[in-house]
Amino acid sequence: MKLNVHVDDNSFPLDVPDDMLVDAEHIYLKMDGEMDKGWQMYRDWVVDLTKEQRCQVVADKLLTALENENQSSSLLMAGYIMTRLPEIGTIHISTDGDITQTQLG
Repeated sequence: MKLNVHVDDNSFPLDVPDDMLVDAEHIYLKMDGEMDKGWQMYRDWVVDLTKEQRCQVVADKLLTALENENQSSSLLMAGYIMTRLPEIGTIHISTDGDITQTQLG
């Protein structure tokens, strides 16, 4: 599966192997468990994150992985987004520190 990630003027087409999506589900469930406790979404603490908000949080982790050129972590984070919102094909990650501005589409 493919996810097109846009960061500022850069584009990162990520091709996540189908078997990774299945094999990493236990990691994704752990990530969900951590987010079940709530998360700081820019200036607000959000207790009950929606699927979209969870994917914005993970997109921030994806941004870090891309900046560090960590391919395996990038694919893992992209895989989370793809499993939780399979209709998403493109993501525009906000780089100004406000993860609520990350656009999923």
